[in-house]
Amino acid sequence: MIQHGGRLREAAAHYAIALHEWLDLSTGINPHGWPVPALPMAAWARLPEEGDGLEVAARDYYGAPHVLPVAGSQAALQVLPRLRSPSRVGVLYPSYLEHGHWWGRAGHEVRLLVPEQMHPRSPSFDVLVLSNPNNPTGCRFEPEILVEWHSRLAAGGGWLVVDEAFIDATPGASLAPFSQRPGLIVLRSLGKFFGLAGARVGFVLAAPQLLSELREQLGPWTVAGPSRWVAQQALEDHRWQADTRERLMDASRRLSGSLARHGLKASGSTALFQWVRTRDASTIRDALAQRGIWVRLFEDPASVRFGLPGSEGAWQRLEKALAAVAETQTNAVSP
Repeated sequence: MIQHGGRLREAAAHYAIALHEWLDLSTGINPHGWPVPALPMAAWARLPEEGDGLEVAARDYYGAPHVLPVAGSQAALQVLPRLRSPSRVGVLYPSYLEHGHWWGRAGHEVRLLVPEQMHPRSPSFDVLVLSNPNNPTGCRFEPEILVEWHSRLAAGGGWLVVDEAFIDATPGASLAPFSQRPGLIVLRSLGKFFGLAGARVGFVLAAPQLLSELREQLGPWTVAGPSRWVAQQALEDHRWQADTRERLMDASRRLSGSLARHGLKASGSTALFQWVRTRDASTIRDALAQRGIWVRLFEDPASVRFGLPGSEGAWQRLEKALAAVAETQTNAVSP
C-alpha cells in the first residue's frame, strides 16, 4: 500500500521521543475540528439506513442535487476505475498518489501530468483526474476552466474526476453545483476541514446513474451509524463552518509568515497547510523531528508540508524550532 502522512508512532520509535511529546503537523487536518457531542444510543444499536437526514444535509451543504455517502472519499476513488472499460487517464502530478495507483491497478493506461499539461484539448485522454486545490502543492484550477474541460471530455463519453478534499474553506470554487452533469464526478470528505478523519465519511457528487452503479459496487452500510449521525450534525452547523473558515484563513496566513521569517517561503498553500519546495526538504524534516515536530516529507519534488498548530503553545514551539533549524543551516554553510 502507498504510505501516507501521519505514521506518528513510527516517528516516535525512530527518534526515541514519546508519542505524547510530539507536535504533529503532518496531516493537513483542522486541529480545531467540529466538536462532537455525546451520540444517541440508537446510532450504535441500529443498522445504518438512508432517510436519516444525512443525504439531505449533504445536498444542502454542497449545493449538489445528488450525493452518495461513502466511507471516506478513499472508498470511492478505489472503485470508480472499475466502472469504465480500459481508458486513457491523465492524473495530476504531484498530487494524492492513490488516484493514479487505483486507475492503473484497474487496467487503465495512466499518464501523470503536471498542471500545465492538464487539459482535454488533445484527444489522447478519456478521463482527467485532479485535486482542487491540489495536495500537496496548493495549485488551484478555476471552476470555469474545469467546467469547460468537463464539457470537452463528456462530449466523447469521458469523465472529469475532481477531488475537493481541501476546498471547504473556499466553497465558491467547488464544482458541486454542476455535479449532476454526466461525466463529472466530485469527491468530498469530512476529514480535513471538519477534522473528522476518524469518522471515515465522504461523499460522491455525480449524476444519478453513476451513483447507482457505484452504490452497487460498494454494497450496503458503507458508513457506520455513529459516523452518519456525526456527519449530519456537522454539515448542518453553519455557524461553526463560517467561523472556522475565518479562523483557518488567519492561521494559514500566520503559518506562511512564520515560515518565511525563517527562510522557508511557501511554494503553495491552502487554508490547512503550507507547502515548501526545497532541496533541503529531508534535512529540514529530520531537524524538526529531532525536536519532536513531525511534518510531511515529499521526495519528488523535494518538499515539506506544514499543517496548522492547534494552540498558542504549539505555535511558539514551532517558531522556536524553525529558528533553531535556520540557525543550524546557516552555520553549516558558513566558511
